[in-house]
Amino acid sequence: MKKIEAFIRHEALEAIHDQLVARGLPSMSVSEVKGSGRQAGFTEKYRGSRKAVFLRPKLKLEIAVDDADLERAIDCILELSHTGAPGDGKIFVFDIEEAIRVRTGERGPIVLESHTG
Repeated sequence: MKKIEAFIRHEALEAIHDQLVARGLPSMSVSEVKGSGRQAGFTEKYRGSRKAVFLRPKLKLEIAVDDADLERAIDCILELSHTGAPGDGKIFVFDIEEAIRVRTGERGPIVLESHTG
């Protein structure tokens, strides 16, 4: 099992979510975050003074997938978040040692399966 953490632009979320659902990967968590990378900051004016802003708003997607679904999920995120401009985001992949469904106590890859009924 793998955990994907993807930092994307806000406008890419709906298309990514819809396509992941269509590919049978409906489960994800989404958080609003701010961060800095290689993308330059910008200057904004607030109450008459200028302020340098280097933390850009992004969305953080967290998706747990079976190893067999990893490349399908990554390809989807890459395809739908890529604009070619700085600030498109980053994707990180981590190993998951264990997964446990709290409601039933089930363990392992079965917790990644979609609910039926």
